[in-house]
Amino acid sequence: METYKVTLLPGDGIGPEQTEATLKVLKAVQERFDFRLETVVVEAGDACLERKGVALPTETVRTMKASHACLKGPVGETAADVIVKLRLMFDLYANVRPVRAYPNVPCLSPDIDFVIIRENTEDLYKGMEFMADRETAIGLRVITKKGSERIARYAFEVARRRIKGRKVTAVHKANVLKLTCGLFAQTSREVAREYPDVTFEELYVDVAAMQLIKRPQTFDVVLTPNMFGDILSDEAAQLVGGLGMAPGANIGENYALFEPVHGSAPKYAGKQYANPCSMILASKMMLDWLGVKHGNSTCVEAAQAVEKAVTQALSKGHLTRDLGGSLKTREMGEAIAREILI
Repeated sequence: METYKVTLLPGDGIGPEQTEATLKVLKAVQERFDFRLETVVVEAGDACLERKGVALPTETVRTMKASHACLKGPVGETAADVIVKLRLMFDLYANVRPVRAYPNVPCLSPDIDFVIIRENTEDLYKGMEFMADRETAIGLRVITKKGSERIARYAFEVARRRIKGRKVTAVHKANVLKLTCGLFAQTSREVAREYPDVTFEELYVDVAAMQLIKRPQTFDVVLTPNMFGDILSDEAAQLVGGLGMAPGANIGENYALFEPVHGSAPKYAGKQYANPCSMILASKMMLDWLGVKHGNSTCVEAAQAVEKAVTQALSKGHLTRDLGGSLKTREMGEAIAREILI
């Protein structure tokens, strides 16, 4: 029986409640399938900063380095000191955010099913800012050939594996940002020539933002630089029920971190209001990645079972407050776990 060591970071605010619900689902899926997850709980974030004086302790990083993957809850105001640092530290260059319509969930169109592939280590999010004088702030936007090429190739590989459309839409603003976005766009075109079986198109980011609302069902794989992808993925989440239904992955060559897209929502902490689907679906992405990475088809099947259980639970009307229902966070986790064991 294969065992995978997973660093578990509950996070702040609603994070611990979402983590509790997600663990119920992961327990159920391990009962049904022949593999094991050894979870090691660590801390990072606002509460950690308050207790230890540091948002990302060295022991947390050390534990992560000794594990196969990390499952992380939302972090509060210290997010830049936690997730942004971890992306750079582990070179998690691909941010993957699937956008899919689920039954009984408010959505713009029932046939929405695409994924945003966002470069995760460059752009303005490198945080290279300084004050030129007391009244002038400057931020450096860093886009490299290497970073653009590897994220473009990742996006085309994802498109090639998808059943839907096998299409990549590169989003940029090269008509204005001629050097940085220009390099990203040109590199995307060069990589596209290596994948003649995948349709390639380009959109300026403002047009893409509009088209996500006007015709979201026509997108398949959306390829973007870092900041544009962050903004567009939040917009896209709202098309399919909001951030409570939005999982995300941060993937590198040898390590990956999985998390909900949203923040910690401290005003709802402890009230069991939060939708855990975002973190449960993130755990599904983790199982799929572990299975593919380590050649374990059982893990891939387990991931598919989690996805199916979420769909079935929602179709039966098991809904949290954000989706118009009344289930508590832990109750939603229990409902999904039951579907796995049926």
